[in-house]
Parts: sequence; C-alpha cells; structure tokens
Amino acid sequence: MNYSWDWLVFFRPSVTGEGYYWQMILRGLGWTVALSLLSWAMALGIGTAAGVARTLPQRGVRWAAAAYVHCFRNTPLLVQLFIWYFVVPELLPTRWGDAIKQMNPVWNQFLTVLVALTLYTAAKAAEQVRAGIESVPPSQVQAAMALGLSRAGVYRDVVLPQAFRIVIPPLTSDFLNVFKNSAVALTIGLMELTGQTRQLSEFSSQPFEAFVAATLIYMLVTYVVIALMRWVETRSRIPGYVGA
Repeated sequence: MNYSWDWLVFFRPSVTGEGYYWQMILRGLGWTVALSLLSWAMALGIGTAAGVARTLPQRGVRWAAAAYVHCFRNTPLLVQLFIWYFVVPELLPTRWGDAIKQMNPVWNQFLTVLVALTLYTAAKAAEQVRAGIESVPPSQVQAAMALGLSRAGVYRDVVLPQAFRIVIPPLTSDFLNVFKNSAVALTIGLMELTGQTRQLSEFSSQPFEAFVAATLIYMLVTYVVIALMRWVETRSRIPGYVGA
C-alpha cells in the first residue's frame, strides 16, 4: 500500500472555512466531554433513585424500577437513540413535536443524545447501586431503625454512604463506557469527536492520521478518568471493610 503520511494536516485550514483541522478535533472533543459529564451526572442521580427503589419493601415500586432497568439495559443504545430522535417527536402532541423539530438542529441532536445516554447509563448504574446497597449488612439497617431513624434517614446516613464506597470501581467502568458510547451521536449528525474525525478524514484524504489522533485522545481522557477515580476510591475506602 502506497500511503503518504502527513502529520501537518492538522495545521491546515479546513475546507469548510471553520478554522484549522486541529480546531475541528477540539470542537468534537468539547461535545464529547460535555455529553459524557452531563449524562453521567444525571445518570448517577437517576440510577441511585432506581437502585434504592429496587430494594424498597413496596412491591409496586420495586417492579416499576425493575421494568425500567430491564427495558433500558437490555436494548441496544443505538436503537434507543433512534427512537428518541425519530419516533418520540411523532408520538408527542403536535405542538410539542413541532417545537422539537423546529429547534436548532445541533441542540436538538445534543439533547436527544443526552437523554438517550442518560437513561441507558442510569439503568446500568441502578444495578451497581442496588448491589452496593444489598452488600451492607442488614443488621446495620435494623439497628438504625431501632434508634428511630426513618427509612429515608437510614438510606441517607447509613446505607448509601457505604454502598457508594463499594461500587466506585464498577461506576468508573460505567463512566468510561459513557465516554465511548457518546460516539453514537454521529449517527444522528452531532459532530462529536468521532464525527469530526471522520469529517477530517474525508476532507483531507488523510484517514490514518485522523483516526490515530482520535484514538490517542480517547486513550488520554480514559487514563485521566481512571487516575481520578482511583484517587477517589483510595480517599473513600473504608479500612478493613472494602479493598483493605
């Protein structure tokens, strides 16, 4: 194969007139990071609520949470994204659906991916939180309730602080998956990191340089996340209980 490598391609003006190619990559990275951080923060809150709901004594609440988890966890993210983008606006009342369709296309795509990623990731986080809650000895819950704490107080002050310390490692893995799964945004037109990389490849005819650069960026961000979460895990570890 006769291929001419050219690493200076990133410092050439884009054919679209929107700056240099390296600026395209940075814009894509910005969308990817924004999607990942926002969706993970929202997914952690929703996943915590669903995980708690799955351990409550009320059967109806447990079944509703289980239905949500199984629905979103056991269907492909890409299918969910297409449903949110193409199907949901058609099912909503006409006024609402038209308002969504008339939004700025970029923000429409961003919000759609944000919703899809959040609900998909929250279903996975819910199972991690549920496992962490169930690993807390029942005797602690019984003792806390005997002291007069309400069930909400037991979860807030006794169960969840321990559960989160236990599930930090798997939650780290879920966050990395969010960062990588954000690439599905390309399928509905949002130019995140992978989308901008593909455009750079097509515009410059230098695909190897473009995708090598994107791979290195993904690896670098992944390493930063792992290092940060390991620091959090070390700081929050319970001596003699988890990982000691």
